[in-house]
Amino acid sequence: MAAQHEITQRDLRSRSKEIMDAVQGGQSFTVTRDGHQIGELIPLRRRRRFVPRGEFAAMSRTAPGMSLDAFRTDQSATAEQETDDPYAR
Repeated sequence: MAAQHEITQRDLRSRSKEIMDAVQGGQSFTVTRDGHQIGELIPLRRRRRFVPRGEFAAMSRTAPGMSLDAFRTDQSATAEQETDDPYAR
């Protein structure tokens, strides 16, 4: 993990756009007040929307086997459940 840059609360207030752009770009910051660390600004982890075909194929090859009979039993049990009618109240 890359080292976090230390910024003061005043820096955060006066350079917020620049700092937030850096966070969006993957940079992390430790915020200080009166010389004491009070918080961290870190980028959110983004989930990938797509998995490359080769990676999906590799994961599929190592996935545990599945019983078709067990799947059908689970599916039947779920399909037989009655749903509540929200307008029946």
